[in-house]
Amino acid sequence: MDNAAVQAAGGRPRVLVVDDERSIVDFIRLGLQYEGFQVSTAADGQAALRQISEFKPHVVVLDVMMPKLDGLAVAEAVRGNKDTGVIILSARDEVQDRIKGLDVGADDYLVKPFDFGELLARIRAVMRRRNPAAGPTLQVQDVILDEASREVSRGGRAVVLSGREFDLLRLLMMHPNQVLPRERILDQVWGYNFFGDANNVEVYVRYLRQKLRDERHQLIQTVRGVGYRIKA
Repeated sequence: MDNAAVQAAGGRPRVLVVDDERSIVDFIRLGLQYEGFQVSTAADGQAALRQISEFKPHVVVLDVMMPKLDGLAVAEAVRGNKDTGVIILSARDEVQDRIKGLDVGADDYLVKPFDFGELLARIRAVMRRRNPAAGPTLQVQDVILDEASREVSRGGRAVVLSGREFDLLRLLMMHPNQVLPRERILDQVWGYNFFGDANNVEVYVRYLRQKLRDERHQLIQTVRGVGYRIKA
């Protein structure tokens, strides 16, 4: 999730993906969920407007060519909503198409085929532009993590963490109640090029439990043979 400057309910930013191509929707949804976003989907423009009203996304990723109501009409309908950004995702790559999309109120325009990493970066950028003053905050139980200041507290008590401890806690809090395998934790906290021992994860989980006063493991739980989860 990086430093998307928005505080979402439950600590996770919300993205609505609107496209009538199921394969594209599933590809984006799975990628964003892996990055810690809450994701909802719609297959046409009318359903998108209902989801915008109910789901209240921070960003809408929106195809142009859709049944019932096209993406340009949806973008124009969202135009007055200062809390919701729009990224048009379209196979149309002519300059005039881009201009038309931006003119109706879209924050950004990305042409298919696209790289998921670029889409992710643009989503984060739109969030930062939409709400530059908001501090990205995660909360699970009485633990609050501020990504901007890298401060953590539990029950109002400040908790001082090392950089690695902070990154590990952040990853767990991005996925409340979800079991994260040790290998995934190593990849995302230590990096894909890390060649150390998987026991590093166990050691740092122990550090976190000590600092968060989680002696009975009611916050950070071990799932034997798999990994760890943080209980919301």
